[in-house]
Amino acid sequence: MTTISPEYQARVEQVAFNVCAVVLPMDQLPEGLVEAYQNLLAELLEDNSAAFANAWQQLPTSAQALLPQADFHGFYIAQAWLQLSRVAQDIADMADSEDAINEQEYDGIFSRLAVASLKESVRKLKKARTDRSMLNSMKQVIG
Repeated sequence: MTTISPEYQARVEQVAFNVCAVVLPMDQLPEGLVEAYQNLLAELLEDNSAAFANAWQQLPTSAQALLPQADFHGFYIAQAWLQLSRVAQDIADMADSEDAINEQEYDGIFSRLAVASLKESVRKLKKARTDRSMLNSMKQVIG
């Protein structure tokens, strides 16, 4: 994205928080996870690779009409955070100790999860064009 208005950023942040809060108690996250969430939010909001902007532009007009761009952006960021949280928990559960985690094995996992989350979010929005219950569910968690 080229320029992000403060209003757009605030809406994206609110939507991402609302969606995540449905699954995770966001107000009870440990400080380290809050920092990780803020870093993820900032990176995906900046969209330096233009992945989000390109995905939005490629959506059919009928899908774009279902949600404002900022709401969809926040929805996507929340999906990425939730996937990253699940993977991090799985890694922690598998590791006997922090030393047992091979960082090389997980290098680039954030990028892969962000791409997968964007694809999943696009798929859901496209499906919501014909599935009113999915659209209603999305709007309900977006708040």
